[in-house]
Amino acid sequence: MQSSNIRNVAVHLVAVSFLLIAMPVASQENNGAGSTESEEVEMVGIPHYIGYRNRGLGFGGPNTPQQQLDDDDVIREPIYRFARADEFFKPWFDTKKRFNEEHDFQYSFDYNLLSQGISDSIGTEDGATSGVLRAYGTWVLTRDDDKDFGRLIYNVNYRHKVFSDIAPAELAGQAGYIGVTGTLFSDVSLVLIDFNWQQSFNDGNTGLIVGRFDPNDYMGVLGYANPWTAFSNVAILLNPSVAFPDGSLGVGGGHRFSDQWYVKGSINDANGVITDLKAFKGGAEFFKWAEIGWTPAPDQQYLTNIHAVAWHVDERESAGIPSAHGFMLGASKTTDDQRWMGFVRAGWSKGSAPIYNETYSLGLVRRVRRNSDEIGLAINWGDPPDSSLRAQTTGEFFYRLQLSQGIAITPSVQLLKDPALNPVDDTIWVWGIRFRLTL
Repeated sequence: MQSSNIRNVAVHLVAVSFLLIAMPVASQENNGAGSTESEEVEMVGIPHYIGYRNRGLGFGGPNTPQQQLDDDDVIREPIYRFARADEFFKPWFDTKKRFNEEHDFQYSFDYNLLSQGISDSIGTEDGATSGVLRAYGTWVLTRDDDKDFGRLIYNVNYRHKVFSDIAPAELAGQAGYIGVTGTLFSDVSLVLIDFNWQQSFNDGNTGLIVGRFDPNDYMGVLGYANPWTAFSNVAILLNPSVAFPDGSLGVGGGHRFSDQWYVKGSINDANGVITDLKAFKGGAEFFKWAEIGWTPAPDQQYLTNIHAVAWHVDERESAGIPSAHGFMLGASKTTDDQRWMGFVRAGWSKGSAPIYNETYSLGLVRRVRRNSDEIGLAINWGDPPDSSLRAQTTGEFFYRLQLSQGIAITPSVQLLKDPALNPVDDTIWVWGIRFRLTL
């Protein structure tokens, strides 16, 4: 199929998906759906093991420390439970519960291992393995009530190769593919990802964030986008028409006009990288973005929402990277029992900094059991800034097998169609398996 035909199909699929998501959204708003007591109980009544909750505005996505703590604390109902693991770690989880109740301190550790291989290589490697040890948490230090409080957020990673010459974050280059097949699984050793202060006020309807954070975790948030528990390819996880910034010093905020409508945005150091704590090495060069969105209720923001985001990044003179700007749309719809989530994304940009200047994504996630095993399938089409390169199509399928409250194994398969820098192969397959232990 020609690239133009694939793009036309992608555009139509995305447009139809937006309509399908928007129609029930409009119906809910007109009929007041989503606001009854029974529906609120259904959404907030998901049982938690320790009692961690992502209190406050919840503007961050599933990869933020505060939301990861919440998601990991949901009581799991695995199809195949490794019961002895839960019994072994029970004293540890009881200690975490006590710290939360006595000190308002929520913390966690996890170790993630990803191994990937490719069917054909134009380089010297056809496989890669990397491990990531993470320590992350939140500490509430000021409080007026359950809605208005200030908390310190931290997230420290140790990322390393395991028995391979490259990490999964570098494997795409061996396939001649522009992108990343193993997002965040790199070999950068010890890095500080998040260290910021978050303050909510105005009865919980307004919030600020100041410090070191990754704006990708807050802009255009959709609830499936977690590289530790779901997809691995960056074109599926994020919108590849954005000139991705890294964790960096910044300031941002959000405000709810009502339970449904919100705005948010941030401004960050455009030259910030997780491997260097020094800020503004290139001077006053910034990445800026602003978003407006709709959601049925505050606690459903990353489950069901429609949003539009505009962004701009300054020219980075020392790095030799020109300025870029763009616009993206995103939407997701999650069923009331939270077993099905459909999502769609589209983005357009100008400049050579992003992976793509035009891109469309479509996907579906299904929880086999309400809070446990999960299946995901998604496809992305993208056109690189260089007109001499062919457009790429990416597909990914994964199955997360939950074995206990804190142990999961996730096999996956990716399809890389027409890799832009590969003059030999039109189709590359990527297999992967990810292990995750949460403590």
